Amino acid sequence: MTDASVGLSVDQNHRRGLIFVFAAGLLWSTVGFGIRMIQDAEVWQILLYRSISLSVFLFFVILLRSRENPFRQARRAGPPAVIGGLSLVAAYSGGIYAIQSTSVANAMLLFASAPFLAAILGWIVLRERVRRATWAAIAVAILGIGVMVADKSEGSGLAGSLAALGSAFGFAVFTVALRWGKSGEMLPSVFLSGIFAIIITATICLSLGLPLVLSVNDGGIAMGMGVFQVGAGLILYTLGSKTLPAAELTLLSLAEVLLGPLWVWLFLGETATINILLGGCVLLAAIIGNAISGARRKPPPITTP
Repeated sequence: MTDASVGLSVDQNHRRGLIFVFAAGLLWSTVGFGIRMIQDAEVWQILLYRSISLSVFLFFVILLRSRENPFRQARRAGPPAVIGGLSLVAAYSGGIYAIQSTSVANAMLLFASAPFLAAILGWIVLRERVRRATWAAIAVAILGIGVMVADKSEGSGLAGSLAALGSAFGFAVFTVALRWGKSGEMLPSVFLSGIFAIIITATICLSLGLPLVLSVNDGGIAMGMGVFQVGAGLILYTLGSKTLPAAELTLLSLAEVLLGPLWVWLFLGETATINILLGGCVLLAAIIGNAISGARRKPPPITTP
């Protein structure tokens, strides 16, 4: 094989990776629009139906991909997979509640703080070194978050902002759990999160007297999000991230943050406040600066609702 053909292959793989990761961000960005289209279902009902479809979808994907029972894979991954799965349940719950309680722009931008929270957690729990540039980016990100929540001082707006930060923290715990288990394989842990979510949300729905049967509209949208918004996005990200450096992954992940508010603005007329726009710009600047300064860092695991 000639050097030219090798170079062409590398370029093709890189281009394919860009397309896959961007497509993953595009699918993840629809979460706000999908939840806005749900009419009556509450957080636990949405998560129950989304988790059912996600678990079934990932069961067959893992089975076809590895020719191994997904439960066996998850068991082999051990406690890190369990902790990661449970943290994702918390992240999913907080994400849905946040979007139902505050603007999509506010929620999506606050979700983007997850990599910084993961860096702090990794430093505390795993003693991972955090670069000076990342500490500076974290300080700038905190400033941006402060600006964003400044006009959310009461009512559901503040609760939604706190839920969004809680969701980002859940994704950060998931990231650190995978690093603790020294596993780059996300699918078994995400599969476990779906199983845990089914058990937890069904129990909560029954205890609160919420019906387990949803309308065709609400059930269909929630299950569709499980397959296309979360599941398919995860598969595309897993395939594309293998050929891209950390900086490109981080920058491409901003497609999710930027497109999410765009869909609800275009189709539902939902806008953001000045505080959210200003704070969001500060937060995005911190993310971009950190990505550019750390182009050689290993890409972190996925952090999307």
